[in-house]
Amino acid sequence: MPKTIYKNVELATKKELDNYLKKYPNTKYLDAIISDLSGLFRGKRIPIQDAEKLFSQGIQFCYSTFLLDASGYCPDVKGRGFSDGDPDATYYPIANTIKPLPWHKDPIAQVLISIQDDHRYSSLVDPRNILAKVIEIFQEIKLFPKIAFELEFYLFDKRKSIYERPKVATSPKSKRRSEGTQVYGMKELDDYYDFLEDVNGFCKKQNIPATTASSEFAPGQYEINLNYTEDILKAADDSAFLRRLIKETAELHGYESSFLSKPFLDQSGSGMHVHISLFDKNGNNVFADNSQILKQSIGGLQKIMYESFSIFAPNLNAYRRFLPNQFVPVNNSWGPNNRSVALRIPTGDIKSTRIEHRVSGAEANSYLVLSSILSGIHYGITNKLSPDEPRTDNACVNPDEKMPKNLLQALKLLNNSKILSKYFSKEYIELYVDLKSKEYATVNNEISDVEYKWYLNL
Repeated sequence: MPKTIYKNVELATKKELDNYLKKYPNTKYLDAIISDLSGLFRGKRIPIQDAEKLFSQGIQFCYSTFLLDASGYCPDVKGRGFSDGDPDATYYPIANTIKPLPWHKDPIAQVLISIQDDHRYSSLVDPRNILAKVIEIFQEIKLFPKIAFELEFYLFDKRKSIYERPKVATSPKSKRRSEGTQVYGMKELDDYYDFLEDVNGFCKKQNIPATTASSEFAPGQYEINLNYTEDILKAADDSAFLRRLIKETAELHGYESSFLSKPFLDQSGSGMHVHISLFDKNGNNVFADNSQILKQSIGGLQKIMYESFSIFAPNLNAYRRFLPNQFVPVNNSWGPNNRSVALRIPTGDIKSTRIEHRVSGAEANSYLVLSSILSGIHYGITNKLSPDEPRTDNACVNPDEKMPKNLLQALKLLNNSKILSKYFSKEYIELYVDLKSKEYATVNNEISDVEYKWYLNL
């Protein structure tokens, strides 16, 4: 087993596999998985008797797996795929990520894997490695983040076809669909109690620190929060794992779940809110007392926000979410206890002072989102930036013309990035832009229903 390229990445050993199998001796398969550029899990299912090889030698499969579009197609990003003969890379299991899949009828496990060799192409193609690199840069200035994710999603009735439009889930209790806005509604939690209880139970079995569940601003929309942790890689892992868990649990209950930003034009969109605190080596929250470091961090996040926007809003649909008076940012504003801004400073104990980053859509890649946020904070601190004046009014009525209005605008800003490219690498930025540009072109190459509705009889 090789040494890791990144000091914060620990590879799993055969002993970890052995310990897992002592606890779960009937395990039949092991899913070796990655989270690709789009945040989708891909991998291989290995018979458990063959799993030892993964932990001793790694596993070979396509380097381009990280560079598939959201449909699973290989668009030959920057010549990676068809043009280069689609070479294999060696993937290795990540420590402390072996987990059972409790929603399966058979005992199946999963483990995260990552590229840790650097022979032909950069290992930074793995979004998790991007985050590991950013964490190292942070540690150099002796400041240590704590992170918590909040994930919003919709629950739908199961569709007969992928082309069928989604409908809000029918309650097994009332036999009716939810109607109207019932934010924090308790009946909505009771109506889907069995589903939410299984989500909670499965999270415990996977050591995912899920806490509060709440109904959100639209029928069928829910939010699940994750606890704070100083283990930044685990925070992103847990966010990615939670999405898979919710999707599989929904299937178990005869539903579909979706993290798409805006499944309904007339209803609230789904976001991924990220809470960030920052501590020194003595465990003191350096954001406390409206500190200079807090202001510098906000200044950095404002500075980098628009060139990072295609990370936060990674597809055509995600831009439908940014509308006035929807508790969704329409500019890069900040302010205390204000849900209309992009960067909210929640109230609470001084020791828990934090930034709530409210920009990202729920479907975005957790590793890249967190990498972008931490890059902005680091840039703000190291360059001693100052933020704009805080907003205490409704910032949702002042759209910023500089804010990207669609994916192509956002990708252009990312491609010309002067800041984020230093943290992610210029090579990775080019790969991301090429993939998302090709994905956008493919989506726009299909004739929409509204084109037939409006123009077919012309």
